[in-house]
Amino acid sequence: MNKGDRKCDPKGLIYESYRIDGISISECRTIFLDWALSLPDGIEMTEALHELISTFGVKRADHPMTILLREGLTSTPNRHRRSRRRMLGRRREGSNSR
Repeated sequence: MNKGDRKCDPKGLIYESYRIDGISISECRTIFLDWALSLPDGIEMTEALHELISTFGVKRADHPMTILLREGLTSTPNRHRRSRRRMLGRRREGSNSR
């Protein structure tokens, strides 16, 4: 497997986190946040987390990133991501009522 091979990890951020010896939980949180913010449209976070855990976490259950990926499953609601354009359109509609 190479960096960026996974559709749910196109930048290879999660992949690289497992390659860093002695990585801390706080460093993993930073990487996880960057990964979550750069998740491509159309990919559900819950599905991506399941895939990442099955790819990396099964063999490294005690790794800090595996812990965060599992926490993400328990605390992430399965919602569709809203586009910025739709969000801004709703604000404009609401501001016309003055």
